[in-house]
Amino acid sequence: MSNDTINVIIVEDDEDAANIYKQFTNQLDHYNVIATASSGSQTLQLLKVIQPQLILLDVFLPDMNGIELLREIRKQYRGIDVIMITAANDTETVSEAIRGGAFGYLIKPIIIDKFIAALKQYDEVREQLHLNPLVNQENIDDLFRSNNKLKSVSGTKQVTYPKGIDKHTLKLVRSKIVHINESLSADEFSQLVGISYSTMRRYLEYLVSLEEMDVEVLYGSVGRPERKYKRLIK
Repeated sequence: MSNDTINVIIVEDDEDAANIYKQFTNQLDHYNVIATASSGSQTLQLLKVIQPQLILLDVFLPDMNGIELLREIRKQYRGIDVIMITAANDTETVSEAIRGGAFGYLIKPIIIDKFIAALKQYDEVREQLHLNPLVNQENIDDLFRSNNKLKSVSGTKQVTYPKGIDKHTLKLVRSKIVHINESLSADEFSQLVGISYSTMRRYLEYLVSLEEMDVEVLYGSVGRPERKYKRLIK
């Protein structure tokens, strides 16, 4: 990545929230919070002296609406990017933020993982624009995110999980079954992993859909057929 520092101004009238944003922003490579402001007027005064690369901007400010401030920033300082951080989740505000050229939009209460991901994505986009003097349509689709394939910082696709599948539980299940080579029932797996039968069955079926597990249905002489699961070794 480029070693250029991304200077940031945080515009937030909640001091505790501003301090949290500052703490996590400064922990990231290339990022440096150079100032905070609690109002629109303070922000405009700051911008007369220092121009950051990025502003983290709240919508609800004591003296003006953040969307109005976004428009003013766009008029006077077109080289500054903005990520909105706000409790405003109405479509009108979101639409105005898009029209105003906001890079991102995070809804409070902030999930720190999403906050960090948004900043890393911003850093990645800056790097791509810095390194590539010319781009093709695929590059442009990625930059504008018009293909809806969000990517992590490493460039791999960000994994989304279906309802009922938690990434931490999935990690636990995978760590346990990696050492099991024989075919077992969901009940046997549940005892080995230490989770309930119904939960274990749900995760085994999910791994079957990912082709990480194979399932065999065994029909006995009496009773219901039994499903046996076996890890696929790739």
